[in-house]
Amino acid sequence: MRRIAKMLTILIVLSIVLAACGKKDAAGVVKDLDKVVTKMESYQGTGTMTLFTGEKPQEYKVEVWYQNPSFYRIALTNAEKDVTQIVLRNEQGVYVLTPSLNKSFRFQSDWPENQGQVYLYQTLVRSILSDGSRQFVSDKDSYVFEVAANYNTHALVRQKIWLAKDNYAPKQVQVSDAQAKVVVEVKFDKFDFDAKFENNSFDMQHNLDAAAKDAKGTLLEVDENGMLVEKAPEASQNDPAAEDTASAVDEGDAALPALSDPFGVIIPTYLPDGVVYQDDKIVDDSDRSLVLQRYGGTYQFTLTESRSPDRTASLVPGELIDLGFTWGLLTGDELQTLTWTTDGLEFRITSDNLPLNEMVKVAASMQDQTGK
Repeated sequence: MRRIAKMLTILIVLSIVLAACGKKDAAGVVKDLDKVVTKMESYQGTGTMTLFTGEKPQEYKVEVWYQNPSFYRIALTNAEKDVTQIVLRNEQGVYVLTPSLNKSFRFQSDWPENQGQVYLYQTLVRSILSDGSRQFVSDKDSYVFEVAANYNTHALVRQKIWLAKDNYAPKQVQVSDAQAKVVVEVKFDKFDFDAKFENNSFDMQHNLDAAAKDAKGTLLEVDENGMLVEKAPEASQNDPAAEDTASAVDEGDAALPALSDPFGVIIPTYLPDGVVYQDDKIVDDSDRSLVLQRYGGTYQFTLTESRSPDRTASLVPGELIDLGFTWGLLTGDELQTLTWTTDGLEFRITSDNLPLNEMVKVAASMQDQTGK
């Protein structure tokens, strides 16, 4: 009996030890993550990002490529309008590409080292490693961390990250505000480490040309009632209607109507506390006509909107800002301007006292109205 009892005790101890060996705690996972991100050579992931910042949720298809040491390609496609923008980093610099307009901007920037992105694996892992008060649970298929959000905005406070148990690939991310409301959610449907890329995968012109073939962007103009009118993509040179279409667009530029109420050009649905609308007007310059809206109160700023100029800019001085739905350019010191392009329109917010996080909120509130 003593021998049987002794054997049972040994078996119980062994089972406990084996079970403990197969179960990792937070420290063990964190140690592994440090090794994974340090030795990582490449990855390729796809998924869906949902923004809950406007009147209704906005969905975007996300495609992320990374090649060691610092090549990145992120494509964001509006799921509803099928319009894509690409941010690209290669040895020549950082580019923002708008294939539907065949346009590119090159930035003087160390992006993404100077700011994190919710769909970048390095950003997620570093946020886990750097948060000493991280919370950790293990469910059936995932390791789940809850950590501080570090996205250069006070609006995003906490984030919850799901990692696959077998290889630590990201499965889901939820970023919340101070009221614990989910503001951004990313769900990955595919994520592969050690992805293989072609030699031209991160080449600017190759990406612009390849994406432009399938681009379905729109050109927008204001009709005689002050409402935005969608125009089809540029017609082929062999299309006899192409010349007429181009002429109609040019004429629309030359004779924009006076503003009316309600006005068809996009109006932000979010304003900071104490800020009120003042007035608007149409301004004509040598290149194009634009609509200027002025706001005052706690903060003062102007919001301008015009058809995006068809141009390629090189080495734009400024800071690349992640707006969630696209990327913007922040320029200026005391007087700052945030510029972004979406759906064929260029927007600018200019102010000497409106904080950047408020600029981003105003921009986000306009996104779900674009093209109306």
